[in-house]
Amino acid sequence: MQFDAVICDIDGCLGPESHHPLDASSLARLAEHNRRAIASRDLPVIALASGRPFPFVECLCRLMANTVVPCIAENGVWLYDPVQGDFVIDPAVTPNDLASVGALAQWITRELAPKGVVMQPGKSASISIYHPDTDYLMSLMPTIAGISHSHSWPIRVSRTVRWINLDLTHVSKATGIARLIARSGLEKSRLAGVGDSLSDLAIAERVAYFACPSNADEKLKPHAQYVSNHEEIEGVLDIIEHLGGLRDS
Repeated sequence: MQFDAVICDIDGCLGPESHHPLDASSLARLAEHNRRAIASRDLPVIALASGRPFPFVECLCRLMANTVVPCIAENGVWLYDPVQGDFVIDPAVTPNDLASVGALAQWITRELAPKGVVMQPGKSASISIYHPDTDYLMSLMPTIAGISHSHSWPIRVSRTVRWINLDLTHVSKATGIARLIARSGLEKSRLAGVGDSLSDLAIAERVAYFACPSNADEKLKPHAQYVSNHEEIEGVLDIIEHLGGLRDS
């Protein structure tokens, strides 16, 4: 076996960025793969690294039958350990950091909510915002970055296909993977990763092998050792098969 685990993004990889349903049958295939991987110890376990709130990541981790490899939520803020069933916030997140995120959330509520911008519920040390007019939403990035800078809020402004992510500058999927490695004892040389947006460069730089589905950002693809011809979860299934780890019953 070349890899012990595959650290996979969710939106744009295991599911669509949109509100459309998840592909339950494909997720069931990945869950069956994880059961075999954990039982046989000769296949890579599929784990998660996502910007999604903790409850969503925990739910998907359990649905995918991952009982051994920690998963990352909220772009590194939280680590969910399925072995212990516990959840640990990054110790680098300080009370001042939480106050900064709260102040930015108040500004968004006051200035942007009346214009139709909404914040994703459930996050505790980061913010994700959405508007149905994606072009309008992305036009707000410089303004938000400027406001954060003027108030000395340590906020990183980035985007996915349809969302803007506002994360603490010193917390990311990369720091989450570092914590995952420390907690699990896994080694970078035996980790693979899957992502679709530029924020997933944080995964690529912390694993030995990185791959993308075909819908990935064109600027991300040059950082991948393998780019699938398939989109989203079909691309992930193809990537796992490419790694020699997907077996049908």
